[in-house]
Amino acid sequence: MSKNRYPRLLGLLPLLGTLLLGGCNMTLLDPKGQVGLDERNLIITATLLMLLVVVPVIFMTFAFAWKYRASNKNADYAPKWSHSTKIEIAVWTIPVLIIIALGYVTYKSTHALDPYKPLESDVKPITIEVVALDWKWLFIYPEQGIATVNKIVFPAHTPINFKITSDAVMNSFFIPALGGQIYAMAGMQTKLHLIANQNAEMDGISANYSGAGFTGMKFKAIATSQEDFDAWVSEVKKAPKQLEKAEYEALAKPSQNNPVELYSSFTPNLFQTIVDKYEGMKAGKPMHHEKKEHEMAAMEGMDMSSHSAAGAEE
Repeated sequence: MSKNRYPRLLGLLPLLGTLLLGGCNMTLLDPKGQVGLDERNLIITATLLMLLVVVPVIFMTFAFAWKYRASNKNADYAPKWSHSTKIEIAVWTIPVLIIIALGYVTYKSTHALDPYKPLESDVKPITIEVVALDWKWLFIYPEQGIATVNKIVFPAHTPINFKITSDAVMNSFFIPALGGQIYAMAGMQTKLHLIANQNAEMDGISANYSGAGFTGMKFKAIATSQEDFDAWVSEVKKAPKQLEKAEYEALAKPSQNNPVELYSSFTPNLFQTIVDKYEGMKAGKPMHHEKKEHEMAAMEGMDMSSHSAAGAEE
């Protein structure tokens, strides 16, 4: 009885998988931005090209199994068969052509979808500086003079220039509906250029495991009209909180499932200060410059002492 139980349970796995996938939101296949749309088309194109090999192979597997079954006495039996030029040509030529096509498409799309490449548009882009913290996202609007936590709002049909860094461990910034994801690393600034083609409320996530609060490191990305965006900026500027040095230090401490927070102002040059502190820089002056100055002073001291010694000998 136990022998028959497990095959029945295994037979239910496809049904279980279908039920689980039924609740999935195919965000990547329903993009809200041009970059996401181009990436979706690339995924579909690559999949269809690969299916040119996969589908015939699956079909022939069943066809050969049926044709050469034991009960088919009419099937050819050729125990000494070892080579077919036609089969060799088909087996090698078709995959090579598909690989060439995939290579061409990938090469073109890799350059066209370069996350560092600004998007072409007649509309002036908006800049948003992103800081990955434990375990929340800080967004700084340098042109509007405001900052938010776990929420960004931006006008649709307007290019967004994201500047991204981390004040904690390495992370990954990702808005699936807009396309593209890029890492956030301490002491470095990465870039990502996106645009929303329509008004929408989208989910943003961390795409790189970063510790205990990783699952709650989510944010809302809202694309609105220009008028609604301007109204939202005016609303945030009235917020009582200000992101000064002390407030930022408290915010930077690890916390999980952080609520949305709005700041009417922030410490000037906050984003660059966060980047610089991991590069060994202080007050905008590279440390290696200071090191060179110390080395030059030490060398001058050595020269002075050598001259003094020479003078004493004389």
